[in-house]
Amino acid sequence: MNLSYKELLPEDFSAASRVWVYQSNRLLTMGEALDAEQRLNDFAEQWQSHGDDVKAAGFLFFGQFVILMADETVTGVGGCSTDSSVRFIKSLETAYNIHLFERTSLAFVIKDKVQLLPYSQLQYALDNDFITPDTLYFNNLVATKQELEDKWIVPVKESWLKDRIKITA
Repeated sequence: MNLSYKELLPEDFSAASRVWVYQSNRLLTMGEALDAEQRLNDFAEQWQSHGDDVKAAGFLFFGQFVILMADETVTGVGGCSTDSSVRFIKSLETAYNIHLFERTSLAFVIKDKVQLLPYSQLQYALDNDFITPDTLYFNNLVATKQELEDKWIVPVKESWLKDRIKITA
């Protein structure tokens, strides 16, 4: 699985740009993915905060992760503009019959594919070698462009999960 995505991020956005990561409960089909990318681009182009254009970008990575980015060095994203982005994300859920606000499923790279695992089964998966401390994990808690570049796809042992599991030697 090719995990390259950093070169797709806009170079002219501040490293402190805000990022929101939404994980789909399933891989989008090719047709859905193409349509979603167009919708993301359209939303980013028209997104406003208090009448000012937000310097924004939207991405669909690996057919399963919707990412919105706003460079707040240009225009801050206030409550109303955040609400509009949530409404937009909910419209994607409706359009493709997916769930983007489910936070109890964790995403890992297993056998060159994105695989979802319920948080409640994390220790079981580790104990039974479905995942290891070196398994790549999608840390959707990243909040800035810099974190998206450096801390989004990391080994389990380098993520916040390391404090939630018991690793046996």
